[in-house]
Amino acid sequence: MTGTLLPGIVARSVPTDRYTANVLERPADGDALQTVLFVHGNVSSSMFWQPLMLSLPPGIRALAVDLRGFGDSETLPVDATRGVRDFSDDVAAVADALDLGPAHIVGWSLGGGVVMQLLLDRPDLVSSLTLVSPVSPYGFGGTALDGSLLNPDASGTGGGGANPDFVARLAARDTGEDAPTSPRAVYRSSYVAPGFVSEYEDLWVESILSTATGPDNYPGDAGPSEHWPGFGPGTRGILNTLAPTYFNTAGIVEAAAKPPILWIHGAVDAIVGDASFFDLSQLGAAGIIPGWPGDQVAPPQPMLAQTRAVLGRYADAGGTTREVVFEDCGHSAHIEKPDEFRAELLAWIS
Repeated sequence: MTGTLLPGIVARSVPTDRYTANVLERPADGDALQTVLFVHGNVSSSMFWQPLMLSLPPGIRALAVDLRGFGDSETLPVDATRGVRDFSDDVAAVADALDLGPAHIVGWSLGGGVVMQLLLDRPDLVSSLTLVSPVSPYGFGGTALDGSLLNPDASGTGGGGANPDFVARLAARDTGEDAPTSPRAVYRSSYVAPGFVSEYEDLWVESILSTATGPDNYPGDAGPSEHWPGFGPGTRGILNTLAPTYFNTAGIVEAAAKPPILWIHGAVDAIVGDASFFDLSQLGAAGIIPGWPGDQVAPPQPMLAQTRAVLGRYADAGGTTREVVFEDCGHSAHIEKPDEFRAELLAWIS
């Protein structure tokens, strides 16, 4: 995807013992004073980080990695039974191959979960964490405030929850805007706040379309469930990595290493919120999916409240945290509020 690189960004292929990664870099001017490594979210790629990388001070080495099955990285199966460890182990392999040592790690959405897992498994690589609209530490869907499963099947979570028409349009590389399930329309309605306009929209759509589709990648497979809405997590693919049966990063509270954690999110995030319309229980409560058994059985996941509670306990256990909420901002603070985001990030890592 050389034509999608902005001037000043270079791309290289980085072989590791796990996969061959595509890595974007905005090199430092001279010896790097700090290194920042960016990890993208689901159905996107490292391309979303380019304007921010270019805007950082010249003494910072800025890197962004494509996870497996995204961007120009190698497409390999994702074993969801490991949670997001296929991704976090890949990031660690890239950091080791580049001999980065401790770096400031920034993770967006799915990438937020990946970097929390990285902190648990490879704290030696983490100087600080910045979480941008991250998935809850208890995964996506199917849990109560304390992270406990609503039912043993974690019904309604995982690969079965993806819209099949959106998946088909991803696979067909649909760049149109008329269908509400087209990648461009989903970007406008879900990735950013209503009315947000960017000169880079075509680049963002190209990034979205780089997602590998299928049961081993996006969205993954599905399993049976006796509970509403009739399916549970599968064992393969991206959406299943965030199923609460496999994913839980609340262990950062007990981790011996506690680098500072900055949490940035938008006030009108359509994807990660306490009433997310990407949560099937919220869709059931709204009457969009029939047969919803009610709040006592299938309440919407309080994603923000869960993250706030875990980070609160992290702080109580000796860590340093900060929560920043941008008004009139959706799921993508780094592209919707670039100046404000950059200021918060630079203040944090300095």
